[in-house]
Amino acid sequence: MPGFLLHVGATVLCAHGGQAQATVPNPRVMVSGQPIVTNAAPYVVAGCPFNVSGSPVPCVTANWVTAATRITSNGLPVLLLDSQAVCVPNGTPLIISVTQVRAQGT
Repeated sequence: MPGFLLHVGATVLCAHGGQAQATVPNPRVMVSGQPIVTNAAPYVVAGCPFNVSGSPVPCVTANWVTAATRITSNGLPVLLLDSQAVCVPNGTPLIISVTQVRAQGT
């Protein structure tokens, strides 16, 4: 499915509200003045309040499972608004809530 390209300024949260940020942006392609992100590097998550029975199990990193099928940068698939990621260590998803709305891909 087509979706807008994800860039470093996008708002990405874990399912519990922690802020996720790209570890390695791809400066070769810029969208809205900011570098895009590929699926190669994980995101880091800060401020996740998740706990199980009073024992904290916060999201720490997230690895991308799906990405663009037709668009690559430096040989790596770029991330889209509909890309999916799984948080480590608890397996919950990342939620992309805001990104640029000018460049689309599939």
